[in-house]
Amino acid sequence: MPAISSIPDGFHAVTPYLTVRDAARAIEFYQRAFGATERGRLTMPDGKVGHAELAIGGSVVMLADEFPEFGNTSPQTLKGATAGLALYVTDVDAAFARAVAAGATVKEPVGDKFWGDRAGSVVDPFGHKWTLLTRIEDVPFSEMQRRMEKFFSGADDKKQGT
Repeated sequence: MPAISSIPDGFHAVTPYLTVRDAARAIEFYQRAFGATERGRLTMPDGKVGHAELAIGGSVVMLADEFPEFGNTSPQTLKGATAGLALYVTDVDAAFARAVAAGATVKEPVGDKFWGDRAGSVVDPFGHKWTLLTRIEDVPFSEMQRRMEKFFSGADDKKQGT
């Protein structure tokens, strides 16, 4: 019998697990907005999604409907998210437009950032914040620090501190 890997195929050591209201609709949204592929779904007797896995790029995102009785609540119930997701893509402008067209709300428009990415943020219809990014420049932390200080001093807010 072959050895079982401690990390399943397609997963990384850290895997996001989203709690949403109406997981079936969320899966459809993530397919339209981010090109997600459904890997599998477990449906509860009442029809709610007890667990699902989506592949987005080279990563897996797990999700389920909210079950407050088990302590799993969505950002909609909490009135805000406690974490966000960063999604690196080849073309941030196209991916951002696709996410907005699918129903995401613009949180921060796409722009060149001081840390070396072109990025923008959206909130999905289920309350989760997604920052979409494309690397445009490799920037060492020492230079990022200098640029960040310049940005927050207000010296160059038109180009996000670059």
